[in-house]
Amino acid sequence: VSAQLRETNPPLHMWFHSFSSETSIQDGELYLKKLMQANQDLALRVMTVRAHLAEEIADYMPEMIRMGVQQANMEHRRDYLERITSLEFSHQGDRFPRSASSDRSSTSLKSVQDFQGESNGQPGDYSERFLDDSGSRSQSSEASDDVNPESLDL
Repeated sequence: VSAQLRETNPPLHMWFHSFSSETSIQDGELYLKKLMQANQDLALRVMTVRAHLAEEIADYMPEMIRMGVQQANMEHRRDYLERITSLEFSHQGDRFPRSASSDRSSTSLKSVQDFQGESNGQPGDYSERFLDDSGSRSQSSEASDDVNPESLDL
């Protein structure tokens, strides 16, 4: 990374060199944590190169070390994302903030409720809607109680 910066961005290279001489590289995780606080883009770049090197020399590194590098990079990225988005957890029992997947789940639940509303509003009452052989919906006049489960060809 330093060699690339020397060619592409000399002022950043000077800053990075100065930072690296002032901060001990011996503890890689602490070094990355401090670099993340000082220059997030550069820290993410260093973590990307570190992960690539760990994968490139995978034959010579034990799996535990490779997984440790991946896990540490993920934790640094998570800490960075939490810091830039200023996540605040409520103290009312919610441990995690509402996420996009929660929004998708509520949308899916609403779709199911809308479908149930179309079929007499009774949960589990699917007796009115069936697919005919062409795959289109057809109305059935039979109630679900009149259907013999043994006669169904599953």
